[in-house]
Amino acid sequence: MAKDFIGYQALTDQALRGVVRDALRRIEKSGLIGAHHFYLTFKTHAEGVDIPDFLKEQYPDEMTIIIQHQYWALKVKEDYFEVTLTFKKLPAPLHIPFSALTAFFDPGVQFGLQFRSEGEPKQAPAPVMVPVAPAESQPAAEPALPAADKSPAGEVVSLDSFRKK
Repeated sequence: MAKDFIGYQALTDQALRGVVRDALRRIEKSGLIGAHHFYLTFKTHAEGVDIPDFLKEQYPDEMTIIIQHQYWALKVKEDYFEVTLTFKKLPAPLHIPFSALTAFFDPGVQFGLQFRSEGEPKQAPAPVMVPVAPAESQPAAEPALPAADKSPAGEVVSLDSFRKK
């Protein structure tokens, strides 16, 4: 295979992270509409991530947050977003760079993206849009975000666990 001097993986990664940024900007302005809500998975020790210490201890590698009913102070910038969520009945401000994201999923419309981490080797697969079958054909399961795919083959992961029961 010829060497990619243009850097298509990085360009695709940046463009798809822009989809997440733009979706967050829309709810920053008008709130969540309809069935939309977001599962965002990120590397807790990635550069620029600022979360409370107890969350870093509880989630030493990766953490998934849900933006749905109770979130406050959502601010979306070009390279990061900030949001306040409640953990253990205490408000916790989170500062998350888009570069720290490993997955995004909106179960309301069955749309998902998976990203490679910045620290992964360059041969890691580019981010993929995850095709999702209609919800009625999927078995019910507990919601849990799948781990990021580490294989160089770039397999598509199943998001069955996000289906509504």
